[in-house]
Amino acid sequence: MREVPALSDGLPPTLDASRRGPVAVLTLNRPEKRNALGDAMILGIERFFATLPRDVRAVVLTASGDHFCAGLDLSEMAERDTIAGIEHSRMWHRVFEAIEFGPVPVVAALKGAVVGGGLELAAAAHIRVAERSSFYALPEGQRGIFVGGGGSVRLPRLIGVARMTDLMLTGRRYDADEGAAAGLTQYVVDDGSGLEAALELAARIADNASQTNFAVLQALPRIAEAGPREGYFMEAMMAAIAQGTDDAKGRMQAFLDGRAGKVTDR
Repeated sequence: MREVPALSDGLPPTLDASRRGPVAVLTLNRPEKRNALGDAMILGIERFFATLPRDVRAVVLTASGDHFCAGLDLSEMAERDTIAGIEHSRMWHRVFEAIEFGPVPVVAALKGAVVGGGLELAAAAHIRVAERSSFYALPEGQRGIFVGGGGSVRLPRLIGVARMTDLMLTGRRYDADEGAAAGLTQYVVDDGSGLEAALELAARIADNASQTNFAVLQALPRIAEAGPREGYFMEAMMAAIAQGTDDAKGRMQAFLDGRAGKVTDR
């Protein structure tokens, strides 16, 4: 029998990967640097998502130590010229797009610093769960640089241009509740419970029909960015494709037969 490669195969020591049933867990593992993102980590994240086993249905993105991610490892960019800077930013774009438009939904478990490039990484996930210790900032303005990991595209969609402008110009910091109110996260949980909350959500997501998860990841963002005419048409096409699958027919019949749970207020 052919041996199945471990999820951590080929990853740098600053990343760790494991799985719990249909859910894979990718852990940023550089706590001594508050999980600052170096090139090896970014390319390791790309490898992880490119080589996910087909039976993985969701991913949890988490971190070791007290902080999710303090951003870009600035020591790696000190000698980078303009062209190299463009290439570096485009590498981050490629990798984070593989998360946002990858094969499975991604739930990020946040805590402590979610700053700069760490916030850009979190924004590429689909669901964000924040422990109360979480705080958010974009200190690029004080560093003489600009966001380069897709933040200027993804973050205004979540919080609006005015809020992002404020964060970048003033160095303002949001706490967990302020971040949730602004739209950065969907859930706030007690300290120490973020990973388990994220795993619970990921397990629920993994139980969804694969065609529905595909539609949410691939079609929904494009519909939201399209004009109404194009959006309605794409929605109709995706709805027809999803409901025409054997899986959808079986799930709907189970509901009609009373074998599936109903939506309640709890």
